[in-house]
Amino acid sequence: MRPTRAVTRSLLALAIILSSTISACASEPRVVLHTASGEVPVTVEVVSTPAQQAIGLMYRKELGAMAGMLFVFDTTVEHPFWMKNTVLPLDMIFLGEDRKVIGIVKDAVPFTTTARTVGAPSRYVLEVNAGFSTKHGVKGGDLVSFENIPAAP
Repeated sequence: MRPTRAVTRSLLALAIILSSTISACASEPRVVLHTASGEVPVTVEVVSTPAQQAIGLMYRKELGAMAGMLFVFDTTVEHPFWMKNTVLPLDMIFLGEDRKVIGIVKDAVPFTTTARTVGAPSRYVLEVNAGFSTKHGVKGGDLVSFENIPAAP
């Protein structure tokens, strides 16, 4: 019994859709935090321009449990962050050029304009939901690897 052309075309279309979906997932930017309790993958939105960084997670009403925003800076200096117009409470994980955690600001309060920093130069900052760092055991010195992050040197 031979499949009809319509069935063959439908199967071909389905194969193409599945292939592109798998490719999209495989190339999605993410970071992996290597903690004492294991690897913690986080899908990230990468912001590397001053305009993108100025907006950050402002006005966002939700952020996935395993999602975050990775700020990629051109220089390694002390980068202060605030929560102006930010609805969600956040943890801010500061990383050095070597992609090791140098400090964490936990449970940053929404809508506040206090400058938050860890008091040391950083090259990257990962913003995630408040409580993430504690829940997953993220600590200073943990290594973070990057996957499919084009702006990262």
